[in-house]
Amino acid sequence: MKATEQQDVWQSLLEAFPNTAKPLPSEWARIFDPLRTGARDAMMVVGQLGQTLDGRIATITGQSKYINGPVGLTHLHRLRAVVDAVVVGVGTATADNPRLNVRLVPGPNPARVVIDPKSRLEPDALVWSNDGTRRIVIVADQVKANTPPGVESIALQSTEGKLAPADILKALFDRGLKRILIEGGADTVSRFMQAGCLDRLHVIVAPIIMGSGRPGFSLPAIEHMDQAVRIKMHPHSLEDEMLFDCDLSTQRVKLV
Repeated sequence: MKATEQQDVWQSLLEAFPNTAKPLPSEWARIFDPLRTGARDAMMVVGQLGQTLDGRIATITGQSKYINGPVGLTHLHRLRAVVDAVVVGVGTATADNPRLNVRLVPGPNPARVVIDPKSRLEPDALVWSNDGTRRIVIVADQVKANTPPGVESIALQSTEGKLAPADILKALFDRGLKRILIEGGADTVSRFMQAGCLDRLHVIVAPIIMGSGRPGFSLPAIEHMDQAVRIKMHPHSLEDEMLFDCDLSTQRVKLV
């Protein structure tokens, strides 16, 4: 498909996406249909990780730009374009200084949300750029948000300095944000997965072997294979990269 044709098809998807009674273009239906409605309630939560063949998301120094190539990055921007909000942890916001907007495809920018219990992120971080997009910081209770004017602050009860994924999602839902992308990093995505707070997980694997570095998942150790999480999965080829669409709907807890 030519680039102009692909862009036209994508525009058709954006127009049809909010109306679940309207079919999506066949080129995108298998990937994006599952993201239209949630498995348990009125929320849809999808996690996203980009990693190497040997499961690394960054070097040992934390450098990760860019493990995924153009097609993987384009898919990430498509995910951003169809959600209400994109969420990252403060570690990712600090290390990568992302803009979290939609640049590689047509589509609206989602609200940008940073989970920052101790309010460590600097006020001049790119994620707080005043570009007309809604910006939200989530801090622990009794912590004063260190953000520029116009950034909304949500204070939640913390346990040992951590905020419960379910509480975060409920707070976003209460503010009108129903379709959520948990973009990173590994600890944040893993915590939402472990808490049963993901409907889907998109893992984009690049044809790279790093040999060492930071792993894509950070989950408690197990002793036996029957304790491992076995996932229903749908593979999709993205040119030289592979998208693994993992269906976590059977593990998803009711949120709202």
